[in-house]
Amino acid sequence: MIEMDAAAFERLVVDELDRLPDDMVEGLDNVVFVVEDRPEDGSLDLFGLYDGLALTERGRYGLGELPDRIIVYREPHLHACEDEDELRDEIHTTLVHEIAHFYGIDDERLHELGWA
Repeated sequence: MIEMDAAAFERLVVDELDRLPDDMVEGLDNVVFVVEDRPEDGSLDLFGLYDGLALTERGRYGLGELPDRIIVYREPHLHACEDEDELRDEIHTTLVHEIAHFYGIDDERLHELGWA
């Protein structure tokens, strides 16, 4: 387990987000990234969550819609990782996984691709 305050963890999330390919992040329309300590149920086994409506499920979408959210949970990441390199890898995987949900890619396909 790693000890890291919320501000340092958030900086790592931003760094990993900046490292993602442009074509992956340029299509993110009306999406915000949020760091929270834990999921609502307090568990340590969920690293992230896409809270929104996937592109493949949207009909008429646009003006006035609240932004979708991609939530990265700090404490589960810290609990699961032994060092900062492992933490960065896990944050990267979480971001790709949740962004994939925005694009309509489900968990089964993510498992096939090695991102789940």
